[in-house]
Amino acid sequence: MDYLAEAIALGVDSLILAACIKQYYKNKNAMMMIQGAPYLEIDKDLKEIVQTHPEGKLSYLSVRGTVKPLGNPIISINNPNVSGVVQLLRIKEHVIQRSTTGFWADSERTIQEVHNVMPFALETKGMQIEICDPLAADVLDMDVISDTFHPTVPSVMDHIWGFFAGVRQRGVQSTEKMLRKGAMITGIGELVYGKDGTLRLQPPTSGAPFYLTNMQVTSLVKKLDHSKKNYRILCIIFGTVGIVLGGLIIRKYWKHKLDMEEEAKRRLQIEESRRERRRRIRDEDLPDNQLCVVCKTNPIEIILLPCGHVCLCEDCSADITELCPVCRAGIEKKAVAYVL
Repeated sequence: MDYLAEAIALGVDSLILAACIKQYYKNKNAMMMIQGAPYLEIDKDLKEIVQTHPEGKLSYLSVRGTVKPLGNPIISINNPNVSGVVQLLRIKEHVIQRSTTGFWADSERTIQEVHNVMPFALETKGMQIEICDPLAADVLDMDVISDTFHPTVPSVMDHIWGFFAGVRQRGVQSTEKMLRKGAMITGIGELVYGKDGTLRLQPPTSGAPFYLTNMQVTSLVKKLDHSKKNYRILCIIFGTVGIVLGGLIIRKYWKHKLDMEEEAKRRLQIEESRRERRRRIRDEDLPDNQLCVVCKTNPIEIILLPCGHVCLCEDCSADITELCPVCRAGIEKKAVAYVL
């Protein structure tokens, strides 16, 4: 196919464009939902407000409070003075890897990732809202407690092996993040009044985004708006590229179609010319030795090689491909030979 490369490029561009459009509308819808979500203070009146709603829940709202562990907090393994309620421990391996083009490029992979979570609540003025399933949050802001890189000192054998294997280890990165005790965060989600009389903030059952962020609602909206604008620009860029690639494919297809039509016309003209020539030759009452040995109607037009017999018309030669009908020799090649 003449436009295979353009078709592959268009397919890749379409996938990227679809991903950008999806992220654009995801950010746009999230902005609209956050802006439409009421902000409620965590106080003694909050329970009464929730109880007055159907099923004892508010489908989407934002609250802000201080992180309070419901039990013994998690102690940082790198700083004993830091405690929190959600801990992330991640170990990454950094390598230099040779690509298929022969160039060396940095690469990394996660060796291990562990989350430690304990129950916690958001507290303001003695009132609490328990947070359910914090790891399901679309945004979970945590502080970096430690981020250290341990470089690898390769030996001579490591250099030799790395050259032939195409992988050289640079080192290992260890990262610890934590949602600290006492941190002020904003929770945006579904608020439910439990049977035990507690308030719980959980991921919305409607599929709306769930946020646990240290930003104010206005700052979060600005961040989403900035991300939405970036994805909009990417949509315009990749959409334009897709239109250009589609135009190239259509242009090539149209040109190919015109060439095929022109070729069909040319073949038709040749066929008409051949029929006219045959008609004139038939009118001349040709001898038998100048007629096709198969159909006995058309003049001989094809020479068979390597035997050299000129004994077939063009129509009959299409069906005879192996042996010469005169000498039974193998046919290796055919050529046009007009007998005058």
